[in-house]
Amino acid sequence: MLSVLTSPCAVCPGAPAEDDSPAAYANFNFQLPKKQISMVPDMGKWKRSQAYADYIGFILTLNEAVKGKQLTCAYPCSETVKKLLSLLGTLDRWIDETPPVDQPSRFGNKAYRTWYAKLDQEAETLVSDILPSNLSAAAPEIAVYLKEAVGNSTRIDYGTGHEAAFAAFLCCLCKVGALRVEDQLAIIFKVFDRYLQVMRKLQKTYRMEPAGSQGVWGLDDFQFLPFIWGSSQLIDHPTLEPRHFVEEKVVNEHHQDYMFLECIKFINEMKTGPFAEHSNQLWNISAVPTWAKVNQGLIRMYKAECLEKFPVIQHFKFGSLLSIQPVKP
Repeated sequence: MLSVLTSPCAVCPGAPAEDDSPAAYANFNFQLPKKQISMVPDMGKWKRSQAYADYIGFILTLNEAVKGKQLTCAYPCSETVKKLLSLLGTLDRWIDETPPVDQPSRFGNKAYRTWYAKLDQEAETLVSDILPSNLSAAAPEIAVYLKEAVGNSTRIDYGTGHEAAFAAFLCCLCKVGALRVEDQLAIIFKVFDRYLQVMRKLQKTYRMEPAGSQGVWGLDDFQFLPFIWGSSQLIDHPTLEPRHFVEEKVVNEHHQDYMFLECIKFINEMKTGPFAEHSNQLWNISAVPTWAKVNQGLIRMYKAECLEKFPVIQHFKFGSLLSIQPVKP
């Protein structure tokens, strides 16, 4: 899979080549994505689908790209990346403009629905602003993943399914050629990292519930992907070993360089009590001898606990870019 994806022309399988004319995009018959997994037996369709192959390929390609690299390393920052950061900055500003309301229940502040309604209304325009003019027809399809990526406005919750929608959003931008292979590091270190900041602000401001939380038995209440990519960053680190991430001093010294440690820092800020009690799975991971083994184990866990779980995938939406059609042999 990786050899297919790390070709010089694309970050994502099925993306057009560098020298493709706008006519190359005619292959995509853009459509509004919709749910296709309505029963547990449908999960087989998902695992055989082009969408699954593209999505997991995208995750693994980026996992390889960030291996051994710090958040603060040098990398190019394209116009599309700058526009994505501007979009996320807009979402952040809207939080400031939509303060929580007084309400009896502590969790799930209803002001989130006001914030979400603004995104629901503006998403297509925000996405159009990112895309080249010849790709404007893709905006309605890609905007659906952006709207899915920030939580559920009915339940006022957020979880790994929403995070997956943001990865799908980025994957779609790669498939249409708006993001390219030279953007790989910026996709994670700039765009995804900024997305995490905005999601943490949403979670704190509106006291969002974790969607489908497994409590202390889950990896984290809200995120998964930054632990995968963050552990890849730490592979072959000369001094930092998995056992060190439970030490607050180490986290405080190195969190600006490593996404994994950023996640641990946020957990430490939000939770009280012994780490082994509130984050049991992560505590167990700290006993794994190498970051390479942590990374492999997290990828297996992500597939099993997120991508192969019906309660998560029943919400995933399929269109022309992430298709439910089976992978062509």
